[in-house]
Amino acid sequence: MNWEMLAAIGQLAAVFVGIPSLIYLAVQIREQTKERRLSAVNALTVQWGDLTKALHDSAEFSAIFLRGIQSFDDLDPVSKLRFSAFFNRFFKNFQAMYFSHCDGFLGDASWWEIERTMADFIAYPGLQQWWQTRRHWHTEEFARVVDAIIAKGEQPKAYATYDLTSIAVPSTEK
Repeated sequence: MNWEMLAAIGQLAAVFVGIPSLIYLAVQIREQTKERRLSAVNALTVQWGDLTKALHDSAEFSAIFLRGIQSFDDLDPVSKLRFSAFFNRFFKNFQAMYFSHCDGFLGDASWWEIERTMADFIAYPGLQQWWQTRRHWHTEEFARVVDAIIAKGEQPKAYATYDLTSIAVPSTEK
């Protein structure tokens, strides 16, 4: 055997050893990607739960919420601040979900569910008034998503069966 033949055999052996290693590496990367996706979705779910907790833990804030979605402009300054702080977190969460979807971490079915939820909230005039004051706090790409939902002009229906006219105004606002 000459040196060329030995070099060729060595290269062939390297290929046979290298291919299984590459396959193993690809499988490991795929599993890590699945774990990262699941972790990202779980983190967003926890954030969502923490955020909505404010609605069921505080009757006072729930009243601000329901009045604010009808008219942000009619809220007193403290209620505007609370409503705005809540919806800023709310929309930052939506924005994170949007970019998770764009990056492939959140599947289409999950994103469509989120988009329908956003559309339900954004249909309310008070939320649209708030959005005009805070749109610039979000990325331009996400702002276009929200603007497109607003442009559809859907009718508010998330709380359509609630008697929103009977919401008591706390004594601090009278």
